[in-house]
Amino acid sequence: MSTNKQKFLNRYHVIFLVQSVMIGTGILTLPQKLSAVGYSQTLFPLLFGVIASLTLLPMIWINSKYPNENLFRINEILLGKWLGKGVNLFIVLQFTLFTAGIISNYMHLIQSTALSEQTITAPVFFFLLLLIYIVHGGIRSIARFCIMTFFITIPMFFFLRWAIEKGDISHFLPLFNFNSRDFYDAMKKGYLSILGYELIMFYFPNIIDQKKAYKHALIGIWISISLCFITTVVSVMYFSEWQLKYVEFSVLNLFKAGEFSFVERIDIIGMTLWVFLILSTVSVYLWSAKRGMDSLRSKEKKYHIYILALIIFLVVKMPFSQEFQEKLFSGSNYVGYVLIVWPLFLAIVHLLRKKQVQT
Repeated sequence: MSTNKQKFLNRYHVIFLVQSVMIGTGILTLPQKLSAVGYSQTLFPLLFGVIASLTLLPMIWINSKYPNENLFRINEILLGKWLGKGVNLFIVLQFTLFTAGIISNYMHLIQSTALSEQTITAPVFFFLLLLIYIVHGGIRSIARFCIMTFFITIPMFFFLRWAIEKGDISHFLPLFNFNSRDFYDAMKKGYLSILGYELIMFYFPNIIDQKKAYKHALIGIWISISLCFITTVVSVMYFSEWQLKYVEFSVLNLFKAGEFSFVERIDIIGMTLWVFLILSTVSVYLWSAKRGMDSLRSKEKKYHIYILALIIFLVVKMPFSQEFQEKLFSGSNYVGYVLIVWPLFLAIVHLLRKKQVQT
């Protein structure tokens, strides 16, 4: 494939690919994940945004040194074929488990609210069929879907108006009423909610204006951070500290504050529309995992999508306890932190190799 044919993602594609992947099920439970600091959680999304902006720099830098290669190929170039493939296999497994975890969380939400007397086998099956259809079109098709998703789902924030009206602004004070242990706990759990921007390292070769990729990705990051900030602000105003800690999927409960004479449960509308956000998130992860399988086998095959989808289905439906599944998915989430710092390691390897060549 020629270099020109590889590059087809414009600035809007980049902005909304970054933004949409960051808003999945994470924002639904963000207030609960930050509950260790109680009402002081309001400013944490802004802190996450600063960290994301800084950690994005080495990602773009290492990709800019290999503008026509994704992270899978860069690993093989810098670490050697076999070690690189070993790392790539680890990334593919992590993405697969991460995707399964997101789908499992969403299906658990559906089962606990709308399908309490039914199994999730059929919903998972049809969800994966739709996911395969989206991913089959490639990253440009996914990017277009992400743009559509943003404009379909952004009106949901209108439903927060009633929670704001019923909230208590005095909850914002005092601001820093927590200790270092609470801060660490909130950071460790809360930052997982905004992961996804690091996937730019896999579709970077497809970006047309790579010199402005950092700027465009930064816009996407701060759109998501702004939405997370609004969510935490409204949650702090509306909920008690006990509710922040123990109410699962608390963001959907904010919609229940709404009042329409012709709609009994507004949260069901929010939960239904949220499927677009879940699809836009996991589609980029599945596409990246598929590219990883192509890299491992040195062959680009469409059926790799079906293999990964089958694995995801089996993981979601595995006959293990809910507690074991939560530990497995939680572990895969925390492994995602490795990918945040991985570009720093690759940057050091690149500079050392460059120095050796020069000497």
